[in-house]
Amino acid sequence: MKFKFGLLPRVVLAIALGVACGFFLPGWATRIALTFNAIFGQFLGFAIPLLILGLVAPGIADLGRNAGRLLALTAALAYAFTLFSGFGTYLTGRFLFPALLEGSAAVLPEEGAALAPYFTVEMPPVMGVMSALVLAFVLGLGMAYIRSVTLKAAMDDFKRIIELVILRVIIPLLPFYIFGIFLSMTQSGQVAGVLDVFVKLIAVIFCMTVVLLLVQFSVAGLAARKNPLKMLRTMLTAYMTALGTQSSAATIPVTLAQTVKLGVRPELASFVVPLCATIHLSGSMMKITACALAVSMIAGLDIPASTFAGFILLLAVTMVAAPGVPGGAIMAALGLLESMLGFDETLAGLMIATYIAMDSFGTATNVTGDGAVAVIVDAIDRRR
Repeated sequence: MKFKFGLLPRVVLAIALGVACGFFLPGWATRIALTFNAIFGQFLGFAIPLLILGLVAPGIADLGRNAGRLLALTAALAYAFTLFSGFGTYLTGRFLFPALLEGSAAVLPEEGAALAPYFTVEMPPVMGVMSALVLAFVLGLGMAYIRSVTLKAAMDDFKRIIELVILRVIIPLLPFYIFGIFLSMTQSGQVAGVLDVFVKLIAVIFCMTVVLLLVQFSVAGLAARKNPLKMLRTMLTAYMTALGTQSSAATIPVTLAQTVKLGVRPELASFVVPLCATIHLSGSMMKITACALAVSMIAGLDIPASTFAGFILLLAVTMVAAPGVPGGAIMAALGLLESMLGFDETLAGLMIATYIAMDSFGTATNVTGDGAVAVIVDAIDRRR
């Protein structure tokens, strides 16, 4: 059996090596790592608008082409659960994080404290993040409305190119990028505080995912007049599978089989489950919102609640059609983190590292919640 060294183990190894090497690596070697980070950070800035355009526009067009009552109902439920997760996480974080992260405000290196890269290469993006998002909405809705064939085929090809960029370039290089961030933090003396924040965040977010799933299946139980705990137990197989695959798309066969065991009609489950693998992102929303709030707090950013609300509303749409690969959702969210919340390269790197450390749990939460959405849609449709 071939052993697969997945993204999560690589990120963990990168963090460990960054911390270890930070204690003895000479300054010239650290500057080499920082030079790579500077160039890779420029490439990320260039690619982010293209990622948003290439992922969101075809995703919206696909939803529109299959327009119908069940589609509208499924999309509304998925979006509602995703927003509930985002706003619930924000409110919980505002209540818990000040005490939880007390004393962590100085874990980030001060400006100018770290070594500088030898050089960088400027890569200006072809458009701004918000321009890319608006253009994606216009193109996606327009293609759906006119039932475009030619432009849709071109956008699908563009989406495949973007997915290859994520899979073959960004994802493989992320561990080196994270290595450089933790190497710099270790030499600046802030790494212990960052790792402490990591452990606390992982514990809190895991507890919140349990609460979220209980809420989702309680709603499903009320709609279908079934025991929510029994339904949740049935979906645990899909949950455990998603922990291994780290992909909602790759887990669809298992999710579908377990959803049918919940009593959902097979023909309806075959429609709802693949759709929810794309548009239902409660777990991913929870992770990104919690990590963004925590990172902004330790960085001392004063972000108004109204700005965070707008971020959550746009994030729920921006993550739609994020590719079924580890880290896909955070790649789609980077633009909003930078343009709306004011995250710089270091904060974005921390977000990526924290998100990927919990990627399996978020994906498993998304997948398990897909069963709850299918049960509710089936219960409502049976009452017609």
